[in-house]
Amino acid sequence: MTMQAMIDEWYPVGLFSQLDQAGRTTTLMEEPIIVACDADGHAKVTSGNGRTLPVLVRYGHVWSSLGEPRKELFPIPEADQPGRRFVDVGCVRVRCSPLRAVENFLDIAHFPFVHTDILGAEPHTEVQNYKVEIREDVDEVWATQVKFYQPLAAKSASGGITTEYMYRVPAPTCSVLYKTCPPRPSEWDVITLFVQPLAEDLCDVWPWMALFDDVTSMTDLIHFQQTIFLQDRSILENQIPRLLPLDPGMEIPTRADLTSVAYRRWLKRHNYTYGAQLVAQ
Repeated sequence: MTMQAMIDEWYPVGLFSQLDQAGRTTTLMEEPIIVACDADGHAKVTSGNGRTLPVLVRYGHVWSSLGEPRKELFPIPEADQPGRRFVDVGCVRVRCSPLRAVENFLDIAHFPFVHTDILGAEPHTEVQNYKVEIREDVDEVWATQVKFYQPLAAKSASGGITTEYMYRVPAPTCSVLYKTCPPRPSEWDVITLFVQPLAEDLCDVWPWMALFDDVTSMTDLIHFQQTIFLQDRSILENQIPRLLPLDPGMEIPTRADLTSVAYRRWLKRHNYTYGAQLVAQ
């Protein structure tokens, strides 16, 4: 099985704000790497055997690759929008497939049960019809017209609201979520999930946000998002099988799982198989 398609992708490997010349040792797809900055303050990434790896800095993170990326890192136009607050949430290590971490991020049906009284609450458990497509022009998975009642949709929300979502998967281990922005109804809050695959069943999750919120402290914004992801971690680490099944017959989807079905189909189409289980065992 060739994994070249995923080897040639960009992956987050650290926060730029935390770089120093001493460097930080981490792992990318089971290969040790060192993330540091040079004497001029530029990010550099080297493999354990001293090979210089591709590097770029975007969305507050350092990105690198074990291969040769054939395309630019996906754009997030809101990252250049004046007035937004950019929140580096930090890192959460999860013992699960990096693909499982992304799929869980795309799942809204679990909101009332895992994120009770924050992102969902009983009896508001029904997932209304929404639209899913693989946009061929940009080669991304998109889910739109997603609506869900939420008791506390964001730190900037006051009381429960019906929140609208759009989900976007621009890379195999990254997802971008656009959701109702309570202070500015004409805009979207942006919450991303950047996943660093350490191994096929272990990953570091780097959430990042671009928000319109002039009131909430940075500490509270970070704590709110970390609370959500820590709730997710307990679910992810107990999923069986640990790898993400790509055979349609291995896990039975429901109507609420349309985004997951499209994501798995898209992964299979591109041979994005690192962290996936291809056949039943």
